[in-house]
Amino acid sequence: MKIRNREERQKNELNMTSMIDIVFLLLIFFVMTFKIVELEGDFSVRMPLAGGSASDPTDLPLKLRLRADDAGKLTSMSMNEIDLGTDFDKLRGNVVGMIGGNAPVAGDEGPELEIDTDYNLRYEYVIEAITAVSGYKDGDQVVKLIEKIKFAKPRR
Repeated sequence: MKIRNREERQKNELNMTSMIDIVFLLLIFFVMTFKIVELEGDFSVRMPLAGGSASDPTDLPLKLRLRADDAGKLTSMSMNEIDLGTDFDKLRGNVVGMIGGNAPVAGDEGPELEIDTDYNLRYEYVIEAITAVSGYKDGDQVVKLIEKIKFAKPRR
């Protein structure tokens, strides 16, 4: 028995060399252009040590209350229930007395201040209070007092 069409019996081969080259080129391209980004919400939270005592006054947040009249003018300030009037120098002196005038060391963030204001208080008084508690200039040196400041929800 003779087969008449020998051309049909030949194998059709696919050349895979060029396909492998393209796959490796794409792989190299994606590896080289991949950028690693930090995860969102990755916060470095420092928890207090177990068994620590809250007797140290710098462990507790200081509370500064700023009261205003209807026009938004500052009427009184109080820090941890101590009335300070409207004098920001007296506020700074009170903070220096509570902290001891020692600047926080590199590993320690120092005390934390929570500012509680009336809803209609003008911003200039809040800025003056932040300036008074954050530090002062002693000659050519800057003395830092409180660096961690947070705000309570304004009262109506």
